Amino acid sequence: EQMTKKFENPKVLLLNVELELKNEKENAEVRIEDPSQYQSIVDAEWQVIYDKLDSCVNCGANIVLSRLPIGDLATQYFADRGLFCAGRVEDGDLKRVAAATGAAVQTSTNGIHDGVLGTCALFEERRVGDERFNIFEGCPRGRTSTMVLRGGSEQFIAESERSIHDALMVVRRSLKSKSVVAGGGAVELEVARHLRKHALGIEGKGQLIFDAFARVSFFLGSPESAMFFFLPARHRYRLTARVDQALEVVPRQLCDNAGFDSNDVLSSLRRKHALDDEEGKWYGVDIENGSILDAFAAGIWEPSDNKSNALASAAEAAGVILSIDETVINPRSQDPGAATGMAGGGPGPGGMGQKPLSNMMGGAMDAVNAQKGGSRSGNLGNGVSYLKGRGGG
Repeated sequence: EQMTKKFENPKVLLLNVELELKNEKENAEVRIEDPSQYQSIVDAEWQVIYDKLDSCVNCGANIVLSRLPIGDLATQYFADRGLFCAGRVEDGDLKRVAAATGAAVQTSTNGIHDGVLGTCALFEERRVGDERFNIFEGCPRGRTSTMVLRGGSEQFIAESERSIHDALMVVRRSLKSKSVVAGGGAVELEVARHLRKHALGIEGKGQLIFDAFARVSFFLGSPESAMFFFLPARHRYRLTARVDQALEVVPRQLCDNAGFDSNDVLSSLRRKHALDDEEGKWYGVDIENGSILDAFAAGIWEPSDNKSNALASAAEAAGVILSIDETVINPRSQDPGAATGMAGGGPGPGGMGQKPLSNMMGGAMDAVNAQKGGSRSGNLGNGVSYLKGRGGG
């Protein structure tokens, strides 16, 4: 609490050095000839730690961060001289500070010079809620930043972190792809339109395949798509007419999530894509107004690699399904004793008319009890006896 918490244009020193007095090892042994020599050994230990601390102060650093512990002695030493220090800094945080401030992590306190020190415009320790954060602002090589997420529950924070991570990964993928396309379902509608147009120029059953792909390619995980490909070719056209255009699942779902009528919006999108080939190809769903808009002009972009990979995966999955001639399913037996191999009353050699052993035992006991006029007493009928052995008599 006595340390200075705010610096302007400070010098940052990053260490991988332990700045505290260490206990000697259990097997350490020191031989002295005079009791006065013991004090010299103790003074030497203190001198080692003070030499390290003096080196940190004399190099001109204002902030000292170390991956290893910084003891109470070093903390008080730096506080008395107006320095800020922090120990047990995580390796990832230390590397990010080094990348932002230009400092180099030192494994020794000897020979520290200005070239290994970092700097920033402002350093301040701030309290956010119950936590304390060390803020570095105006870093000369600031290509990194930190986001602090706060919420009322762990589930909310986890969901917020997932959303931010997804957004960052989309931006990263877009930069790696180096090309983008319009979002909002514009690409799906345009691809479906081109496939239907191309299918009209194909004779025979190949036209049905193209038309079906335009309707089912992005919906291959659905039961409708699997049902379609397993049907004979003469029945596929009838089913295709009943299955919703699966390439339009994306814009339809966007409308449903936003609370708008998907039929009205999709009708407008189909008309726009059909009439305006060039101007309408980037039109997608406007989830703010419940209408359509030019998604590319509005800045609603998606990496082109994502769309290419989705179409390629859909084509591969369709090819795999079409290559399956027949599926064989073993029906579940209606006889519970057939699965365990027990003797039943079904037909077959050795099994004709046989009853389970439990029924035989119960019938013999009932016969004896009926003759005696009482309840079951455990006595068996003629010709039936317990098996001797485990649990037997």
